[in-house]
Amino acid sequence: MFPSVRPRRLRTTPTLRRMVRENHLHPEDLVSPIFVVPGSGFAREVSSMPGVFQLSVDKAVEEAREVWDLGVPSVILFGIPEQKDAGATGAWHDHGIVQEATTAIKAALPELVVMADTCLCEYTNHGHCGVIELSDTIGHVLNDPTLEILGKTAVAQARAGADLIAPSGMMDGMVRAIRTALDEAGFTDTPILSYAAKYASAYYGPFRDAAESTPQFGDRRTYQMDPANSREALKEIALDIAEGADMLMVKPALAYLDILHRVKAATHLPVAAYNVSGEYAMVKAAALNGWIDEERVVMETLMSMKRAGADLILTYHAKDAARWLGA
Repeated sequence: MFPSVRPRRLRTTPTLRRMVRENHLHPEDLVSPIFVVPGSGFAREVSSMPGVFQLSVDKAVEEAREVWDLGVPSVILFGIPEQKDAGATGAWHDHGIVQEATTAIKAALPELVVMADTCLCEYTNHGHCGVIELSDTIGHVLNDPTLEILGKTAVAQARAGADLIAPSGMMDGMVRAIRTALDEAGFTDTPILSYAAKYASAYYGPFRDAAESTPQFGDRRTYQMDPANSREALKEIALDIAEGADMLMVKPALAYLDILHRVKAATHLPVAAYNVSGEYAMVKAAALNGWIDEERVVMETLMSMKRAGADLILTYHAKDAARWLGA
């Protein structure tokens, strides 16, 4: 007890603080998202996400090289096709935009880990994450028909060279369907990072600008999780583990650190956190207005995710964070 016990003794110098620091953040903990579009020589900044761009394949290769040179070992690819349709053809076609970007990036940077987001919302003309009834104006996705398309998409992505498949549609049975499809196609060594606990969050708005994937009607609450639920997240991860997931994701991260902590405690699998677009946009807006110290806020935010249990953090701050960590 005080005065003999004084915790401040271990905070007196920067070196001493580093010596007793409980958690550490490294560039290799980060994954950098990239949005890929058709064309060449194209780079357009996303208005709601300063510093984030829609990139043509050649520009995406340049972005991936910059990420790799900063010590960040992985990117995750999101595709915006030239045309969208009800069958999400651009998602599973061998010449889909993510497949083309994957092949180009792996050719240029074979050691970089390329994750492929495996979802259909960017590719459907209605903006939902699967097959719907033509008469549906609510957004209720037909689960089982969607699984077949997700399996085809995962195989096309693996065939293009994706190192890791990341299904994010929150369909029941999606991990099993994808694992089966990959195994039958000979991709038994391709791991699955499941968006196991993905919530119907208001923090996704800027992403939908970047991916051009806003639902044309209804919303995604019939398949993404209710933000009020936490026990349900443990049920979801248990199901995905049983179906063959190799890694698990909690999305969003910052408003769901309690979920992240509970998921980490419930599994021995690696756990990822997605520091989503709305979280990024708020920090950027405040920093641009001079209201916060961007570097300190970003690093504190990422550390909160690491402290809560994240082994990996998908973040639009990845390049900046890597620079600051290397400074």
